[in-house]
Parts: sequence; C-alpha cells; structure tokens
Amino acid sequence: MIIDTVTNAAKYTGLHPLFAKAFDYIKQNDIANLPDGVSEIAEGLKLIVNTANGKTAEASLAKFECHDKNIDIQVCVKGLETIAWKPREKCVAQNGDYNPEKDVRFFSDAPDMSFQLTDDQFAIFYPEDVHAPMIGDGEIKKLVFKVKI
Repeated sequence: MIIDTVTNAAKYTGLHPLFAKAFDYIKQNDIANLPDGVSEIAEGLKLIVNTANGKTAEASLAKFECHDKNIDIQVCVKGLETIAWKPREKCVAQNGDYNPEKDVRFFSDAPDMSFQLTDDQFAIFYPEDVHAPMIGDGEIKKLVFKVKI
C-alpha cells in the first residue's frame, strides 16, 4: 500500500505502465466536477467516480475487500475518508467465494489499522492489501482507478 498526495504522484509512475496514465488523467481534468460513473481511460485502466455519504466502520468492514487482477488507485477528491487496512497474508476469515467477474474477495477479519484521506490524497492498494473504504461522516467524492495487472 502507498499513501501520498497527488502533487507527489510522479514518484509512482514507474511502478506500473498505467499509473502515469491515471495520474495524467487527474492533472488534465477538473476532477472536482467529474460526474459519477464508470469510464474506460485506456486498455486495462478503468475509472470509477463516486460521490456518496460516508459509511460506518461496521458497514464498510462488511465488505473488507481485495482484488486479484487489479490494483486500485483511490483518490479522495472531496471530504474526509477513513480507510481500514490489513495485509492479505494475515487474513484468515474469507467471507464468501472469490467473484472473478467483479475481481473481488471479501474477508471478515478485523483491520490492523485505519488511516484518513482528504482532498487530493490517494492510496494505492495492491492485491495483497485488504481494504474497507468510504468510512466517514458527510459527503465523500472519490476516484477509483482500476489498473489491470
């Protein structure tokens, strides 16, 4: 997992060929005014824009998730978002079967830690990062880039 600000995004473009395209998209667009929805940015790079009220920790942890075939770049555009996290290697309580169509698997384990993102901060979640986002009060607008591995 990586946590940083959008102003430092260039430090991470060498980690995956599509990271540069994701961070360029942020620079080239007025992300505060993007409409909610899903769009294909490039082959292997999908963007989900979501604006919603934050959830309770309990509600978010009901879908404590990770992915096998995608890396998430989650950018907080507006609001204060708390995200729970635990390394997959420490998770033992799988919650249901892996869904290959949605590339998601869930766990019922308790998180090891939580952290907060606010405007123009991001987290990168690799397949080994189990995470529960959107914890908070009030409206949160975020971008989630799905980067195909």
